Amino acid sequence: MNQRLSQKFFQQDVIKVAPKLLGKVLVRRFENQTIQKYTITEVEAYRGKDDFACHAHKGKTKRTEVMFREGGLVYVYLIYGIHWLLNIVTGIENDASAILIRGIDDISGSGRVGKILQIDKSFYGEDLSASPRIWIEDSGSVIKYKTSPRVGIYYAGEPWVSKPWRFTIIS
Repeated sequence: MNQRLSQKFFQQDVIKVAPKLLGKVLVRRFENQTIQKYTITEVEAYRGKDDFACHAHKGKTKRTEVMFREGGLVYVYLIYGIHWLLNIVTGIENDASAILIRGIDDISGSGRVGKILQIDKSFYGEDLSASPRIWIEDSGSVIKYKTSPRVGIYYAGEPWVSKPWRFTIIS
């Protein structure tokens, strides 16, 4: 059995944690008690208050409060009124960084990921080291990955639009 990642794993710089999440196993126990396991294939890093593309850039709000806590917690938010996006808080308290899960197995797109995992507002602040319904396990896999600019953040301007903080597994 794979070992669940501890909070300590997530309490590092977001740019170090993001590529390390690739190849890890995201485990979801659904309401009917079935358990599904998915390999994380694509992520994007958002680096706290200094990153103009990060939700925490404008400071702590009701929406972003969990990002200002220690790494290892879930940050979810709703976009377009229909998609709940799954993010993992990283770093130490007040770092306000997070990693968006953009792909699992053959599912690409953060909205699709949220839908398949049945993510909703109730996951906000969930502790991945203790949650009975969502966690991440170490697969022991050694993977290769590529970097590229993040998607859909044109509003942030340069240099943020061009930062190579999107990480994708190479087959």
